[in-house]
Order: sequence, then structure tokens, then C-alpha cells
Amino acid sequence: MPTDFVAYENAEITNPAFLNHPSLTDGGVYDNLGIETAWKKYKTILVSNADGLNDFQLAPGTDWARQAYRVLMLLYEQVCSLRKRQVIGSFIAGQREGSYWSMASHTADYHLPDTDFSRPLVCPPELTLPIAQTPTRLAAMDTPLQDRIINWGYAICDLAVRRWLLPTCPATLRLQVPDRARLM
Repeated sequence: MPTDFVAYENAEITNPAFLNHPSLTDGGVYDNLGIETAWKKYKTILVSNADGLNDFQLAPGTDWARQAYRVLMLLYEQVCSLRKRQVIGSFIAGQREGSYWSMASHTADYHLPDTDFSRPLVCPPELTLPIAQTPTRLAAMDTPLQDRIINWGYAICDLAVRRWLLPTCPATLRLQVPDRARLM
């Protein structure tokens, strides 16, 4: 109902035509990393990228619909790559502080010292790369896979934040979902 929508102070979209019959979509279509609002207001930015690894198509479809979809996906991936470089570049240049991690990250790339204080959780690539290849879908997933995704996200977030933002913070000692699942 149009009365269900209330324009907040300084709202950018107040035209009733947009409020009476809204068409909604996933926010990732506009801002895949979900950082636009935080980027405008804060200096410390934490970016968790749930995009995984995309497989190359050895024999892509040749019909117009699949070719159009392939072109759109390539454009989407290019925009995501540009945004990631912008975020990481701002950290390097000292314009922002924070950390970036993704499902496709490798723990070895963070170069934390291997001490009892800072040792990261054990997350070998042979266990994390299959998790990163989990396709995006709008359907339920089985509990073991969900647990592995939660644990991997928890472990790589811990590592990335301690490496780039809180280097004196002690390492986490256990996975988030230890009783039901490990990484594998």
C-alpha cells in the first residue's frame, strides 16, 4: 500500500510513482559490496565479499539469450573488480582504514606471524576453494554446507581484521559452528 511507505528526512526518492508500485531487487545489483552508504559517512570500512570463484565456460551457449547473459555477467564482474580495487587502493593510500576479505581469499596471503598469539584458524585452500565455488542461488542450502560457509567467513574475517586493522588482537580459538561442522 502507498501508505506503507514513509519518506524519511532528506530522502532522495519521494515521487509517489516510485512509492505506489515499487519493483524491488537485490541490492547487489547496484552495490555488490554493500558499502556505498558507509563509504559516504565513515573512514573505517570492513568489506566482506561473498562472491566466490567463477568457473570459465569452455563451451558457452551461442544463442542470443545466453550470450546476452554472459555479456551482462562480464560487465558485472568488471564493475565488481573496479570497486574492489577502489576499496583496497584507498586502504593503501591511507584515505580509509579497514579490511577486505572474500570467499575466494587465501589465508596465506595475509602473512600473519605464526605465533600462539596470532596463529589463524587452519583453513587450507583445498578446503576453502570448494566453499568459494558455491553458486549464488535464492534457495535453501543444506545445513553442513551452510555451516562450512559460516565457518569460512568467520575464519577469514578474523584473519583479515587482525592483519589490517587490529594487529594486537588475539586470534580466535575456534570456529563459529564447532559442534555441527568443521570447514569440511
